[in-house]
Amino acid sequence: MTKQILCFLLCLPAILSSQTYPAAPEPDVRFKADILVIAAHPDDEGMAIGYLAKAVLDEQKRVAVVYGTRGDGGGNAVGLEQAAALGAEREMEARKAVGSIGITNVWFLGAPDTPGQDVLRSLETWNHGSALWQVVRLVRLTRPQVIMTWLPAHVIGENHGDHQAASVLASEAFDMAADPTVFPEQITAPRDHTSNGNLTEGLRPWQPQKLYFFSDTANPSALDGKGPQYSWEEMSPSRKISYGRIALESIANHRTQDYPGQMAIAALKQNDLGALEQMKTRLVLGKSLVPSLVTADVFEGTVAGAVPFKRARGYEPDSRNGVSAELGGPWSFYRQFWKAHNLESLQDLFPPQMKVEPSSFAKIPVLLHNDTAAEASLEVTATAPAAWGAPKGTGLYPVRAHESRAIEVTIPTPAKEPSPQKLEVQVKNPAGKIANLSLDVVVGSGGLPQ
Repeated sequence: MTKQILCFLLCLPAILSSQTYPAAPEPDVRFKADILVIAAHPDDEGMAIGYLAKAVLDEQKRVAVVYGTRGDGGGNAVGLEQAAALGAEREMEARKAVGSIGITNVWFLGAPDTPGQDVLRSLETWNHGSALWQVVRLVRLTRPQVIMTWLPAHVIGENHGDHQAASVLASEAFDMAADPTVFPEQITAPRDHTSNGNLTEGLRPWQPQKLYFFSDTANPSALDGKGPQYSWEEMSPSRKISYGRIALESIANHRTQDYPGQMAIAALKQNDLGALEQMKTRLVLGKSLVPSLVTADVFEGTVAGAVPFKRARGYEPDSRNGVSAELGGPWSFYRQFWKAHNLESLQDLFPPQMKVEPSSFAKIPVLLHNDTAAEASLEVTATAPAAWGAPKGTGLYPVRAHESRAIEVTIPTPAKEPSPQKLEVQVKNPAGKIANLSLDVVVGSGGLPQ
C-alpha cells in the first residue's frame, strides 16, 4: 500500500498538468449542400430550375449555386445599365430568382462575362487557375453529394464559351476537391481558429459522388436516355402548382434578360404557360462513384457522409505514328479532357458541330501532327456546299519532325440560312490522303461570335 501511495504522489504533478480538450469543431453546417450547381451567368440555373424546385421544396434537399460571372457582358431589356452596373443588377436578380425556391447560399467568382463560343477563350479570360482555386474551395466548403453543371461540349445551340468554362471547372473540381495535394493551403488547419491572422483555411477534403450535366443544345432529344428527366408538368405537393409555374415565377426575376426573363414575365401575365410548362429538366449523368443506373434519380445510391477519394485517369498522351491530323481548338481539347476526367460517355454524344452567322466565316481549327524523323509537307483542302464561298487557309504546310502545327481554315458562309450543312477539310501527304475532318454546321442569325 505504501508503494502505491508513493507512486500516486510521484505521478500527481503529471496528472494535474494533463488537460482534456474539446472535440474539434465540425464543418459549418450552414453551408452544407446536397447539390452544388456550378453555372456561368445569372439565369443559367433556369436550365434546371424545375428539378431544383422539386428537390428543395418537396424533397428537402439543400442546394447552393456558384456563378462564374455576374453576366456583365449581356444586354438589358429594361434599362440603360450596362457592364459592371448591369452585373450588379443581375447578381441581385439571381439571388431573388433562386431565393424564390429557398436557395440562399450563392457565390459569384467575379470572372468577366465573355460572349463567344470558344471554351478556351473563356478559360483564358476567367484566369483558369484562379477560378479553379475558388471552385475547389466552394466544393470543400459545401460538401455536396451531387454537382450539377453545364455540358462540357461544343454544341449547336447557344453554346456559350462561359457555359463550357463553368462545366470544365466543375468537372475538374469534382476530381480535385478530395485530393490533399491540390490547393493544400485550403485544407491545412489554422494555428488558432479563434484568433486573427491565420494563414491557412481549415477546410477538409471532399469527394462528391455524382456529376450531372444540362445543355442548351438545339437537339435536346440527343440527351434522352443519358440521364434522369424531370417533367415541369408535375405538381408540387407543397405549393399546389406545377413545377413549370414555379420555374417561370423564378425565371421572371431575371427582368433584364429578354430570354428567359421577359419571356417568363409575359407567359405568367397572360397565364399562358403552354409549351413552357411542358418542358423537362434533362440531365446527363457524367459519372457516379456510387451504384446508380444512368437514368435513375439524381440521389440514387448516394450516401449522407463522406466517400473515399477516387482518382481520375488524368492526362495520357496519344500514341501516334507517322503523319496525322485532327480538328483543333475546342474539339481537340475536349477529346483529351473527356478521357482525363473519365467522361468517355460524352465522346459520342454529339458529332463535331458548330453554328455560325450568315455572311460571315466558319473558322475550322486543324492540328497537323508529324511524328516522323523528317519534315513533312501536308496539303490541306476543304469542301463546302455550292452556296458557300471559296475556302481560305488551304494549301501546302511544312511541319517539322516530331512537331505539331495549328492552322485555321475559314469558309465564307452564305447570306441566307440553309438547312444544316457538312463542311470537310482534307489533309494529304505526298503518299495520299491521311485525314478527312468533317463538321456539321448550321448557319443562323443571333449566334455568339465564333
